[in-house]
Amino acid sequence: MMVTVDIGVFAHNEAEGIGRMVNRLAAQDILRVTDMEVRVLVLANGCRDATVAIAQAAARNGIYVVDLAEGGKSRTWNRFVQTISRPEADILVFCDADIEFCDSGALQRLVRGLQARPNLWVLNSKPIKDIVARPEGLSRQDRLIAAAGGGLDDWKTAICGQLYAMPTQTARKFRLPVGLPVEDGFLRAMVLTDALTEAEDFSRIDGSDSVSHIYASERSILALLRHQTRIVVGSAINLACFRFIRTLPEAERHQELRRAMVNDRWLPEVIRRQLPQMPYGYVPPHFMVKRLARVLSNRQDRLNPKRILIALFGTCFDVVVYLRAQAAMARGAGAGFW
Repeated sequence: MMVTVDIGVFAHNEAEGIGRMVNRLAAQDILRVTDMEVRVLVLANGCRDATVAIAQAAARNGIYVVDLAEGGKSRTWNRFVQTISRPEADILVFCDADIEFCDSGALQRLVRGLQARPNLWVLNSKPIKDIVARPEGLSRQDRLIAAAGGGLDDWKTAICGQLYAMPTQTARKFRLPVGLPVEDGFLRAMVLTDALTEAEDFSRIDGSDSVSHIYASERSILALLRHQTRIVVGSAINLACFRFIRTLPEAERHQELRRAMVNDRWLPEVIRRQLPQMPYGYVPPHFMVKRLARVLSNRQDRLNPKRILIALFGTCFDVVVYLRAQAAMARGAGAGFW
């Protein structure tokens, strides 16, 4: 049976690397297998550089460029899922434009892995930092960043927004509010609970051990602080959205997301109504201590002095991020800020 696959590649001001990414996509063997009809769409959204021109010059072999005037990953996700992907598509693949694939068979194995497990709603690729994948010649700071990373979330039960696949009909159940800073965390909650109408079902999400991708790590403390501040602010906003959606009758929650998908004012209004929350303000305090709590909850880690030391260092970093996130949100940073 022929399987129809649409691959959406999210690109915003990626002129520096989009040519290389198109070449990596063209080298993927999923474009040449006989039992799949595959289309790759470079979703150039809100670009103010040469991303579109460079991608169009490099595009070939089933790779197309879609020039979208409006930016934002959640807005682009909605458009890809609901209107740009083919109505008959069986599987959708979501891919960031700035990653590298583990090999030329990565996308095919991701799709076949999802095919083999029809009860899955999301199948992730394993994310690997470039400083972990290529450890040669790293500075002491890079080695510290590499050692401290990867300890907060299990990639098999999260949604890694850089590369994952979903059955098309499942993806089309959901809409994302325009302007979300952290759209994959929001989508994860929607998938696990069917838009907050059910108890969490972790059997819906998994990761493929046979597929991985490499992404560029932040290489300075300041850049890492900025990145983590965005993640914490986005996570706090997601929690505010969840609180608001849960105030609605269950039967209205999917419909509310349809409104949030087309109304640019929906998310700022939810933030205004839901935050700050007393007594903690804009950001719940668990963001400061979840790294340390995770280590202490694991007996093997508790007996490992190196793991404890790294967790303490990471917690100090998390406290700084927490304070920066509180200050940023107090200044009005939130929906569409990044």
